[in-house]
Amino acid sequence: MTTKTYLELSQDGGGAHKFYEVTVDGLVVSVRYGRIGAAGQTQTSTFPTAEKARAAAAKKIGEKVRKGYAPAVPGQRAARAVTRREVVSAPSTARAVAPVLWRFRTGSAAFGIHVGDDDVYVGNQSGDVYRLSHGGEVLARFNLPDGVKCLVADDFWIYAGCDDGRVYDLSSKLPFAAYDIAADVDIFWLDIHEGVLNVADRAGRLTVIDHEDEHQWSRGSRGEHAWMVRADGDGVYHGHSKGVTAYAPDGGGELWHTATAGGVLFGWQEDAAVYAGTAHRKVQRLAKKDGRVEAVYACDSPVYSCATSPGGRFVFAADSASSVYCFAEDGTRLWKLGTGGGSALSMQYRDGRLYLVTTDGSLVCVDASETAIAAAQQGTVPVARDIKLAAALPTYEPATTVAAVASVRAAPAGAVIVECVQEGGRTRVHVVSEGFDPSWNVQFPRAIREAGARYVVDALHAASGGFYRVRGDIRRLL
Repeated sequence: MTTKTYLELSQDGGGAHKFYEVTVDGLVVSVRYGRIGAAGQTQTSTFPTAEKARAAAAKKIGEKVRKGYAPAVPGQRAARAVTRREVVSAPSTARAVAPVLWRFRTGSAAFGIHVGDDDVYVGNQSGDVYRLSHGGEVLARFNLPDGVKCLVADDFWIYAGCDDGRVYDLSSKLPFAAYDIAADVDIFWLDIHEGVLNVADRAGRLTVIDHEDEHQWSRGSRGEHAWMVRADGDGVYHGHSKGVTAYAPDGGGELWHTATAGGVLFGWQEDAAVYAGTAHRKVQRLAKKDGRVEAVYACDSPVYSCATSPGGRFVFAADSASSVYCFAEDGTRLWKLGTGGGSALSMQYRDGRLYLVTTDGSLVCVDASETAIAAAQQGTVPVARDIKLAAALPTYEPATTVAAVASVRAAPAGAVIVECVQEGGRTRVHVVSEGFDPSWNVQFPRAIREAGARYVVDALHAASGGFYRVRGDIRRLL
């Protein structure tokens, strides 16, 4: 006989919005869990007798009930609110087209981009994230459960913020959910600094979550539609419909507020300044110290994205009319060219190249060297290569089950053992293996934490915030 128990935890005012379902079928216990309205993830265990299977299921259900879960009927509560950014993309008015070296079409409008030392990531609204070399070779594909809002990096960890309310760590062989965001937060943009997640949302709020996936503080801003959040050790810089507001990193209060020329549609940062692209056709450079406007970069249409070369020597911007601009540090416009493929919703500059993700779902690599731009202004551009997917391209999806390791001896060489422990009513993860500080917590997927359980991870790296991050696969130690 098959039995099924379905529970939900849904708190008003920004709390949890999750379900937990336990199915017992003979010797097999299946647990399905996730955000209400989503398919969720499934873990399956087999027991030697039906009696032990029922006992294990009862224990799991009891643990959830004690945490506030209650019986419910699937489908009665709605899924989390999701706002897709509505954009208009007109043809470019520029006389010439940018020198595009290569173009990769992802198949859906793309907002997420990250350009690292060795590779480039692009994420689209279909939930696809692709990793490419700087030369345009497609190296891997991640298939996430929902549309990708943005891609952010924190040291060498890469994170994808998705419409399902989760932030996925893409740094391991398989992606896993590193952060869960409350259901009432309609995510617009994310940034992560030293493991602290900063979330800007539709209502103009700022929500800050620590590396343990626990809410730290939040603020309501003077505006709405917060499409910008950037963070460093001195502040969190929050851009919305009424301007940019800076807050102390610990939530201690507002540092400054600067009204901008129109609502903020995108943000960028350098060490001493933040850059706000606005609906009134400008990029404004604001001093991080006091919010003073240091320079203005005038475009011809609303600014959808912006970026800089190191130190802000050059400032790049893209508008709603499929054009891309380059300015000198003082605001002098150096050039304007058409993208040749829609309006750029995000961008990043690196080593003489400008990488754009556009409304038509393309990742575009532009040669931004002075020689190439001068030739383009005269009408001479290279023939752009259209990048194709390899037939055997590996595709990675978030793990729905946790692989098991029979013993420490069976673990890979150099692997690290971590253990879930109860502290103050919360389940934390500490390191058991020698050579690590056992008092430090480990950033670990909340969905698989279980008091007393031990896990094998490929590697741990110390973060400057005084915790460890997982690098590589996670397996349960039996």
